[in-house]
Amino acid sequence: MHPRRLFLFTLTFSVLVLSACAGNGPQSAIEPAGKMAENIDKTWDLVLMLATIVFFLVEGALVVTIWKFRHKKGADDVRPKQIHGNTAVEIAWTIIPALILAILAVPNVKGILEIRTVPVGDDVLQIQVIGHQWWWEFRYPDLVDDQGNVLVTANELYIPEQTRVNLSMTSADVIHSFWVPKLNGKRDLVPGKTSNLTLIADAAQEEPFFGQCAEFCGLSHADMRIKVYVKSAADFDAWTAAQLLPAQIPTDPIAKAGYDTFVSTCAACHAATVQTPNGVEIIGKPYAPNLTHFGSRNTFGGATFENTTELLTQWIHDPSSLKPMNPDANIIPERILGMPSFGLTDAAVAELVALLEGWK
Repeated sequence: MHPRRLFLFTLTFSVLVLSACAGNGPQSAIEPAGKMAENIDKTWDLVLMLATIVFFLVEGALVVTIWKFRHKKGADDVRPKQIHGNTAVEIAWTIIPALILAILAVPNVKGILEIRTVPVGDDVLQIQVIGHQWWWEFRYPDLVDDQGNVLVTANELYIPEQTRVNLSMTSADVIHSFWVPKLNGKRDLVPGKTSNLTLIADAAQEEPFFGQCAEFCGLSHADMRIKVYVKSAADFDAWTAAQLLPAQIPTDPIAKAGYDTFVSTCAACHAATVQTPNGVEIIGKPYAPNLTHFGSRNTFGGATFENTTELLTQWIHDPSSLKPMNPDANIIPERILGMPSFGLTDAAVAELVALLEGWK
């Protein structure tokens, strides 16, 4: 082989090999951590195995044919023997692909039926998922406080290990797609319709599973992320009990001033369940993420930003400096395309930060 051709072939092959050596990211679909994702992964492994065998057989036959019948210097320019049809070969290359497709159909059909089956029973945790531009609302209809208020949170989903979880999903605006690769495949959220997705996590762990909206949904689609925390049964019960407690009106004067700003400004879009002198009340409107236990969350802004004092301060001052949004295009209160800057003073922002960080 010519040295230049050998070099190009070696370089190309090396690039392909090295590209396969990259580490898997946090949203890898080939490291399943739940039954539903494992079924998808096993089907993928089977497809890859059969496709690899077919690839090497076909390409091997092609290479052998090219090499055997290549034109040789000094040889007579004679056409090789021409073959016009071979019944046995034609039958073989019809039956073999049909058998391969039949083999692949079994796990595919089984997996599709399993994924489409909506789990029912007292042991199933029901969670309502509502997609918004550009954040996720999670509602636990079976988990309510003494007043009947449903547990509501945003962007960070908590589920117990080894438990069937049914996500009943819809969209408040445009089509979104819920995808946590290590737990299951994608499922679209369509306005006016309900779709279902089952999650079954193998084991509790400290680090969350990462997910993403997988359907382009506008300006901040890339910042519409998901974090799923899988807890032991005891830890999940403790989290539930804490989340069902109402937020308290602060006694600290700085945080109390922040609460007053929340009621007069933030409550136009955000809601919080608060213990007031008149009892437990829901303050505000549910058009943006519920803030009842905002201080207990690890992230905000569509699970994009770490919940730190510095980032929260910047967010309240000028949200669009962190996340591309279009609040000027808000159509109606129920259809919010981002949080505007309210022009609050540094002192007012600091007061709000003190309030939100204290709501744990």
